[in-house]
Parts: sequence; C-alpha cells; structure tokens
Amino acid sequence: MTVHPAYRTARRVTERASVVLAANPSPMTLDGTNTWLLGERGAVVVDPGPDDAEHVDLVVAAAPAVRLVLITHGHGDHTAGSRLLHELTGAPVRALDQRHCIDGQPLVDSERIEVGDVRLEVLATPGHTADSVCLRLPGDGGVLTGDTVLGRGTTVIMPGDGDLGDHLDSLNRLSALPARTPVLPGHGPDLPDLAATARQYLRHREQRLEQVRAALRRLGAEATPRQVVELVYVDVDRQLWPAAELSVRAQLDYLRR
Repeated sequence: MTVHPAYRTARRVTERASVVLAANPSPMTLDGTNTWLLGERGAVVVDPGPDDAEHVDLVVAAAPAVRLVLITHGHGDHTAGSRLLHELTGAPVRALDQRHCIDGQPLVDSERIEVGDVRLEVLATPGHTADSVCLRLPGDGGVLTGDTVLGRGTTVIMPGDGDLGDHLDSLNRLSALPARTPVLPGHGPDLPDLAATARQYLRHREQRLEQVRAALRRLGAEATPRQVVELVYVDVDRQLWPAAELSVRAQLDYLRR
C-alpha cells in the first residue's frame, strides 16, 4: 500500500478520493501540496497545485475525465496550476473568490455539487484566508480541508486576509461533524477524525492565546509579534519562526480587538 508522502503518483485514500502530492515541499507547504482527484476517472480535481507542468500532467494522466476543478482557497501553491489544467481539459475552475474562477461561477456556502458519481457540499471555513472552504464528501464521509486543517501541525493565519476569530468559528463548525470523518488536507497526511482534530486545534489555539497573554503581561501591551515569538516559541525550530510570527500577529490582532 502506498503511503504519504508519495510524490509523482496517485495514491488512493478512500473509495472515491485519490491524491497526487506535488513536489513543492517547504516549511509552509510541509511535504508539498495535495491535489485531490475525486470520483471515477477523476471527474473532480481539487486544488491543482503549483505552476508545475510535470505535476499537472500527472494529474491529467491520473484523472483522464476531469469535468470540474475546485479550489479550497486562493494561495498560489493551490491555484497556480489551474490555468494549465483548464487549458488541457476544458474543465471550469470554481472557487469562493471570483478571481480564482475560470469559466465557472463562485462557490456558495452550503452549496451541493454533483458531477458524475461525486457529490460534494461546500462549507465556508474562513480563517486561514477569507476565501477558505472545505468540501464534504457525504458518500465517502471525508472532508477536503485545504489549509483550514492540516495533516500535521497547525494552520497559519495569514495577516491581512486571515482572521483568528473566523478560524475559531470554522473549527467549531468542523468539530460538530460526525465522529471518524476522514480529513483529506491540503498539506500533510490524511487523518482519521476531523471533529477530534478540530477540537485539538481549538485547545491548541487557546493554549497559545494564554501564552501570548502571559507574554504581553511580561513584555508590555505594545510588544511586537517578533518579541512574543522569541519568548513563547523559544523551544521551536527557528526555521519555523517566520510562520510563528504570522500566527502571533493574528493572535495579537484578535486579543487587541
């Protein structure tokens, strides 16, 4: 059985979902971007991934009957391959944000989509970005979570676009889904229980918020994100500090509101 990470190959995860892992690993993308292929012969592709012709060619080979492309959020590591995939297949591209749509209408919260044997429900889950969505597969019981819930670690709240308060609301929405709903994430390995993982995220966020509150009591109310990171994330690999600084900035915005 093929297991994560498996680059340049289609790995079957559930009855109706396979994944092709892009070879774009980094501290922000973990092992790389997961491009999901849904249904018989890949009728629906979710998150085409980076602008990498070899990756897109592999997706087309593994999903020779693409009829629709969906986007979980607008970051380039998920969307940059959209134009080439559209040109090769003619499949429309749909996202919550019109700017990332190609010959398709924007997604709508709670919308139900049917393409061949694929049935999906759109769940608006802002927080990581304002345009983040999850896609629920009622038949399989899995949820494609984009960057809202990752296969390991926690999500960075992107400054200017993301919002921690929205992210907490989205996690509460996901934590109410049935137990043992599989997580099909935008990065990292698949996980067995979305509701449990969402609750873990909520606990982690509250712990971090309390650590930031304590840091502000020590450093002063006007402390910078970098100052807080140096105090709170002292035991974390410094390579991850830039991402931590983004999260702290979101935490400070949330607390100061």
